[in-house]
Amino acid sequence: MSFTHLDASGAARMVDVTAKEVTAREATAAGRVLVTPEVVALLRGEGVPKGDAIAVARIAGIAGAKRTPDLVPLCHPIALHGVTVDLQVTDEAVEITATARTADRTGVEMEALTSVAVAGLTVIDMVKAVDPRASITDVRLLAKSGGKKGDWVR
Repeated sequence: MSFTHLDASGAARMVDVTAKEVTAREATAAGRVLVTPEVVALLRGEGVPKGDAIAVARIAGIAGAKRTPDLVPLCHPIALHGVTVDLQVTDEAVEITATARTADRTGVEMEALTSVAVAGLTVIDMVKAVDPRASITDVRLLAKSGGKKGDWVR
């Protein structure tokens, strides 16, 4: 097995997807932002000083998915047909799940992962005045479907 983003000499390249079939594709990623009990209480109650952290992070996650090829150099710019970002406040974290969908020649795994990462960074930005130790953990792909390789589930 070799890396598809390297040519024969080992130089980075964008994979040519011209000959691939256009298929419906979907990917779901997840991650979490570890926060203090004080932040959890604020998120479940009156909110953090900057405003509605969950709503802002949801919108940031969607925007992040849309900007993936600007942030990850070898990602193809694809038409996203749907992005959902769900954030759930637990007793020690904000759990983030993002799903990206398209009908295109290449997958949306990086868009789902970028969505989670940007939503997580936004949570940190919103809560850092209360919890400067907040941290993003466990950003990972959960599942993908479509394309030549078909379905994959963690």
